[in-house]
Amino acid sequence: MSREKVLSLLREKPGEYLSGEAMSRTLGISRAGVWKAIEGLRQEGYVIASAPNRGYRLKDAPDKLRAGELAGPLAGALVGSTLLCLDVIDSTNTECKRRAMAGAPEGLVVTAEEQTGGRGRRGRSFQSPKGKGLYLSALFRPSLEPARTADFTAWVAVAVCDGIEACCGVRPQIKWTNDIILNGRKLVGILTELGLESESNTLDYLVTGIGINVNEEAGDFSPEIQEVATSLLQELGHPVRRAELCAQVALALDRMYAAYPQAKAEYLEKYRAGCLTPGRQVQLITPNSRRQAFALEVDDNFNLVVELHNGKRETISAGEVSVRGMYGYV
Repeated sequence: MSREKVLSLLREKPGEYLSGEAMSRTLGISRAGVWKAIEGLRQEGYVIASAPNRGYRLKDAPDKLRAGELAGPLAGALVGSTLLCLDVIDSTNTECKRRAMAGAPEGLVVTAEEQTGGRGRRGRSFQSPKGKGLYLSALFRPSLEPARTADFTAWVAVAVCDGIEACCGVRPQIKWTNDIILNGRKLVGILTELGLESESNTLDYLVTGIGINVNEEAGDFSPEIQEVATSLLQELGHPVRRAELCAQVALALDRMYAAYPQAKAEYLEKYRAGCLTPGRQVQLITPNSRRQAFALEVDDNFNLVVELHNGKRETISAGEVSVRGMYGYV
């Protein structure tokens, strides 16, 4: 823990020297404890300069997701007020749900360098190579009826686009309902799961999981998704620091949650502006059927209004919608 606190202090003053004595007073640990934390960080790949009578200065850092990297940028935010940064986990969503059921407070953010059982919608796996992507889950406990949170994932999709834009200067689009797309390929997967109180059937928690392809190269994806998936590295032409992206996404989630559900008009407008599905030919996919339709609009409840081949209109509130020209649908 001292290592994370020392790193957080160094991150707060980029390019400046901090004396061991000052860090010792701030953190309530001995100067020997500060030195030990500095040496530990150096062994992990952090480049920390030291100078007599001046102290320590962070010069360079590996691309790692950890509390010491995130605590400073997320200070004062509810989302990220509790951080659990793991090396390997089966799934950040699964771990976040475990913590939720054990009583963890809302605002908990779980990250992992690698997932061995990353999950997407409809039971699909989410490929999570070590040290390449951003795998993040956040815990919320809104005081709402379960039915009133049906649009929560759509709000999350807007927040993720906000976070990516703040970090990278490029704004992705949304394929209804919650795939985040950049230049026609999938960049982000979002999975929201809820837990109910068994006796009252009231909402206990919402856990939203976000998987962003950050620094993957084409060869990091399995052959079956290489033509479908992309990463920020591939699209921008340079690597993105995952800790910075994580902080911006968490801050965007924090703003979103503070506005939920009162600011519906604002988020609906941003969702509509970013959704690429309306105006295109689509397939409505269920476990038992595939139907052709034309997507007309996103309605006031974030549902998709489509027109079937017989001219009948239908409102889709859930399920999978494939867009012609994307993901191999031609």
